[in-house]
Amino acid sequence: MSSAARDFLAKLKGVLRKDFHWGYATAASQVEGAWDSDGKGLSIWDKFCHTPGKVKDGSTNEDAVRSYDLYKEDVALMKSYGVTAYRFSLSWSRIIPLGGADDSVNERGIQYYNNLIDELITNGLTPFVTLFHWDTPQELEERYGGMLNQEKYTPDFLRYARLCFERFGDRVKHWITYNEPGVYTLAGYAAGVHAPGRSSFRDRNEEGDSSTETFIVAHTEIVTHARAAKIYRDEFKTKQRGEIGITLHGNYSEPWDADDPEDITAAERARQFEIAWFADPIYGSGDYPTCMREQLGNRLPSFTDEEKMLVKGSSDFYGMNTYTTFFVKHRSEPADINDHLGNIEKLDTNNKGESRGPESGTYWLRTAPKGFGKLLRWVWNRYHVPIYMTENGTTAKGETAPTDEVLNDTFRIDFFHGYVRELAQAVQDGVDIRSYFAWTFTDNWEWAAGFSDRFGVTFVDFETREKKRYPKRSAYFLRDYIGQHLIAQD
Repeated sequence: MSSAARDFLAKLKGVLRKDFHWGYATAASQVEGAWDSDGKGLSIWDKFCHTPGKVKDGSTNEDAVRSYDLYKEDVALMKSYGVTAYRFSLSWSRIIPLGGADDSVNERGIQYYNNLIDELITNGLTPFVTLFHWDTPQELEERYGGMLNQEKYTPDFLRYARLCFERFGDRVKHWITYNEPGVYTLAGYAAGVHAPGRSSFRDRNEEGDSSTETFIVAHTEIVTHARAAKIYRDEFKTKQRGEIGITLHGNYSEPWDADDPEDITAAERARQFEIAWFADPIYGSGDYPTCMREQLGNRLPSFTDEEKMLVKGSSDFYGMNTYTTFFVKHRSEPADINDHLGNIEKLDTNNKGESRGPESGTYWLRTAPKGFGKLLRWVWNRYHVPIYMTENGTTAKGETAPTDEVLNDTFRIDFFHGYVRELAQAVQDGVDIRSYFAWTFTDNWEWAAGFSDRFGVTFVDFETREKKRYPKRSAYFLRDYIGQHLIAQD
């Protein structure tokens, strides 16, 4: 390391607040396994992954990485990594198998999450709990179309949320209603490549309308998030002393030609279509961005006056999931009716031939820390609410076996080094950032990619019954970099 690099690193020492939370994020459908055990009902992902042709490698989430059975070992391993917190999601259909407001509760599911929460707290890890990470109970999809029917869906989701606050809120102080509502809608209802598998593309999906359903479902998520937050604030917050918010996705967009006003405008429009779509109603104007209304017209739902008041300010923090940066080019022709990006083109290189970053093992994901730093400042300057970094990570090429080279995962270490450095610099510049959750703790069952995409700082041998774990060096890099260098010490 050069003297300049050492001096730069020294300037960041202790820059993060003493109560900064850091650790790993996971999702129930991706890690738990036990998909039909102990009274659990079916989710839309349980059905989707058992439908031939829907998952890249033909795998299912039946076992995933068996965290349902191995949670004690996993908590012990996380503790050895030095983390202070763990973000995980609850499986709605494990708690209420059929999902509805009048359906029975599965006490064995409740007990599992009580055990996990207690194990985390006993080991000094703070639980961050997500109510919904894409796994709607299948029964609700069949009864009334799930989130496409806000009137019927709302009481079911609110009953589930209230039950979780009642049963877990004495120990859980950090709640997230929805994880990446935009990705859920875009992948599930616009592209149709995720559950529940609806779109306008009949070669891919039997049902759906990408031009309307995407925005209907998003509207349902925003409004029911706000109603769940109101329940927490009105009925639980004073006694339980917790906080509640939502986690939004969003990658940074750079203009393809930094000197072209149309590309500059297109990059901003792309950020608004992707991020402000959800963030403006909750943290900003109280309504959808003007550019979205101009392109989509009446296909974009409207908030009632009551909903606007309910939604605005309904999140105590800004939960941010981000991974990469794209170059964005303006498209001069009229937008396609199924467009959800803002009538732009995404590119891997700009007009000068410069790449957006080194390639990972996932086609869309490239390392781009500078864009991450810009995104942190864009969100902060636009909304001025505390930011919780709730997901950030990468795959790497060639991680197929736990060899010395794979476990010495330099590509992932370089990714984390660049992104966490940008986070620390943003804090120095006055951005209020309160957590960093890397994606992810172990290699997971990655939705429609199956077991082919490995994001973990822990290699998992999926061929073994016990899903044997092998720590990668990136886990210890983050322990030293965040836990021992960046966080202020007593």
